[in-house]
Amino acid sequence: MHVAVLGLGEAGSRFAADLVAAGARVTAFDPAPVPTPAGVVRCADPGEAVLGAEVVVALTSPADAAGVFDATLDAMADGGVFADLTTSPPAAKVARDEAATSHGRAFVDVALMAPVPGRGVGTPALASGPGADRYAAALRPFGASVQVIGDRAGDATARKLLRSVTMKGLAAVVIEALRAADAAGLGDWLWSDLVAEITAADEQLLVRLVEGTGVHAARRVHEMQASASMLESLGVEPLMTRSTVESLRRVLADGVPEVPGQAI
Repeated sequence: MHVAVLGLGEAGSRFAADLVAAGARVTAFDPAPVPTPAGVVRCADPGEAVLGAEVVVALTSPADAAGVFDATLDAMADGGVFADLTTSPPAAKVARDEAATSHGRAFVDVALMAPVPGRGVGTPALASGPGADRYAAALRPFGASVQVIGDRAGDATARKLLRSVTMKGLAAVVIEALRAADAAGLGDWLWSDLVAEITAADEQLLVRLVEGTGVHAARRVHEMQASASMLESLGVEPLMTRSTVESLRRVLADGVPEVPGQAI
């Protein structure tokens, strides 16, 4: 099988190398002077890379995704599958699906649901869109782990980005707290405390976080204002802490969402 990989960064290079190792013919494009994995045929432009490819795997940055997509549609093989693994927003995936369909290509929105290093082409992924089943059938023999969730482009990415709101937001909060803790000489204590909380976490912790915020939002506004003031005194800009204050004010006005399976 001929697979074209667009983007040879951290994720694309691992995908390309794994596909070659599993027996695929792989052509690739990347404008940056990044290394080319062994066995991959590097092309001068994206149109050349996708010529004759049954599957095109796009792993470019979101900023480059639209341009690369537009540059490949006409060059792709009739009936080919364009797999968009970028973190472009769902609306962009829907628009690309419509454009691909008008050109006789099958589009699939693919969301990688775990870090690629150490997993490569086997990284767990969700796939949606008209080409989802064909993409999964084509890449599973090469070690891909793909769960097809439907035929609407954008659905896979929506799930990834919704989870990212939590996971990337959690990372930002922890980083801000650690900066302040280091400035206060309490870095080791805070880290141990957070590890203990997260290690013991279960569904009830999430329920308490949501429902408790609804009940105690007024008091917590003052608590987080005090936290922001403390961070400023430590020389740490409280970006996430200020946002928490504003979020709590929104809760006072609008309440909290219903927790699935729970009565609030």
